[in-house]
Amino acid sequence: MLGEYPIEGRGAAEIAASVERAVGSGDLEPGQLLPPQRELAARLGVNPNTVAAAYRILRDRGVIETAGRRGSRVRPAPATTGRDRIRVEVPDGVRDLADGNPDPALLPLLALAGAVAGAERDGAPVLYGDEPVEPELARLARAGFDADGVPDGPLAVVSGALDGVERVLAAHLRPGDTVAVEDPGWGRVFDLVPALGLRAAPVGVDDDGPLPDDVRRALRSGARALIVTDRAQNPTGAALSAPRARALRAVLREHPETLLVEDDHGHGIVDVPLHPLAGVTRHWAFVRSAAKAYGPDLRLAVLTGDPVTVDRVRGRQRLGPGWVSRVLQRALVRLWRDGAVDPRAVAASYGERRDALVAELARRGVAAHGRSGMNVWVPVPDETGVVARLLHAGWAVAPGARFRIGAPPGIRVTVSSLRADEAGELADAIAAALGAGPVRAYV
Repeated sequence: MLGEYPIEGRGAAEIAASVERAVGSGDLEPGQLLPPQRELAARLGVNPNTVAAAYRILRDRGVIETAGRRGSRVRPAPATTGRDRIRVEVPDGVRDLADGNPDPALLPLLALAGAVAGAERDGAPVLYGDEPVEPELARLARAGFDADGVPDGPLAVVSGALDGVERVLAAHLRPGDTVAVEDPGWGRVFDLVPALGLRAAPVGVDDDGPLPDDVRRALRSGARALIVTDRAQNPTGAALSAPRARALRAVLREHPETLLVEDDHGHGIVDVPLHPLAGVTRHWAFVRSAAKAYGPDLRLAVLTGDPVTVDRVRGRQRLGPGWVSRVLQRALVRLWRDGAVDPRAVAASYGERRDALVAELARRGVAAHGRSGMNVWVPVPDETGVVARLLHAGWAVAPGARFRIGAPPGIRVTVSSLRADEAGELADAIAAALGAGPVRAYV
């Protein structure tokens, strides 16, 4: 059952650490069955309750999963194995369309905004006990939420979208709870959920967002939370349409105790309207990140939600970092007020590249998805083979395994650095890779 690896320890913490070391080193592989608790207790000469506590620790850490009488197994993707490791090493001379980054040419310059924010700080330093949210940022953010139909609620500022998602989940859920997640979806969320000791229930996605029947099925099966990307979904580019939003609201009304978390990381880079779901359930949070439009290093997102959720997020934040730098908040205020980013122009730029690739692929009989944002998702029968052949042809793309749980294979192409006039060359390479035929090199 365990091969040559012996589980060791006398206390629960020692036993758990022994298993976790083995998982980290690869001596225990994903899917491997662990001994029944009583059997391991007899082998180690300890009380079965000690082994039960060790397995509980491992489950809470996302290292193992327990399926009743079927026993406990190492998770297929344990929390110690981040999906970022599923990546392509990009050799010199190969175009990198795998990194998921925005186009640096479309990001605003920060020098002036940072200098002004620093000067304001020098004149009125923020000290312990001061308000954690810059008043002008709160005003601008609230005006934006109001314009987009996001319900009224208190505000918090967090260090990016994933930080906000993590804090909201931790505010309401406990280890063992299930979270419904988009599949394909954001790989970091797939890592985060087990790291918090939670279980992921995948729901399918099409161009209009999560599939209502899948969401209903997950919630009826006991999922306590749902995470939805409103626009520029990573990796498929899906965006919630008005009909899909209505259908999902109807599902959520059937489950008013569901914790709803919405991620609007595409704000500022998309031109499709927002159709928020917030306000249907008792507890909800809406996170709007500045990373894609203003730069990944601007680790800042504005979060709103129901009073209980935001109060818990801010309360836990006070015990950790305390607040997100008000200097950064003031810099973002300056960028917003000065119109440093023209969302229409940015969205049009990404849209031109995205649409060109999707159209060129369609001309070659290759289906692809990319309704919004900076990514195109291409279903493929064999990720490894397609990625390898594209590398040989001079193009690096992201393998879909980073972004899916049970969804069919695919590849993600980030179009941020792709010129519209290169779309035909890339489409030729993808079509050839799918056909396993000879591939011309474009280096």
